[in-house]
Amino acid sequence: MDMTVLEKELASHQAVLENTINGSGEIIQAIIDAMVHCFKQGNKILLCGNGGSAADAQHVAGEFVNRFGFDRPALPAIALTTDTSVLTCIANDSSFENVFSRQVEALGRAGDILVGISTSGGSINVLRALETGRTGKLLTIGFTGENGRKIFTDTCDLSLVIPSTITPQIQEGHLFVWHTICGAVEKAMFPMD
Repeated sequence: MDMTVLEKELASHQAVLENTINGSGEIIQAIIDAMVHCFKQGNKILLCGNGGSAADAQHVAGEFVNRFGFDRPALPAIALTTDTSVLTCIANDSSFENVFSRQVEALGRAGDILVGISTSGGSINVLRALETGRTGKLLTIGFTGENGRKIFTDTCDLSLVIPSTITPQIQEGHLFVWHTICGAVEKAMFPMD
């Protein structure tokens, strides 16, 4: 019997998620631990990315600032993708390659976390931000796909690589992992005995 298009898609995405879980459990736990430590020290998380990854940065910042699974105090997270005046000023006066790194330079402090999201691993503005973050003593975390494995592993303190080269699968994998991280961080920060 032939599989339908939907069944083929589901099987393909399921394999990517299973491979992510089987191959990245330790990294995911390290990211959770780092974020909990960051928040407990009174620091913040900065997030950046382009296109769908920009949407992910904003989505995750919203989960931390507002709530994920239950009502609790806000956690400090900023998506560097949202201030159109800052973004266009930097892009116009300098270069689009600097739209995130200048914000990291202005807003990041030692002990903060910078998350760079790039499905391809080749987003120059994200890579520049990560370099600026490392220079400023921020913990750098990268979310990418298989094509970005080497550069993100070399550039970031922690990197989560979705084992796929297909952009939608990478994005869906990132969101699955992000929801796991947000839930775990929230429960660690505000345990409900």
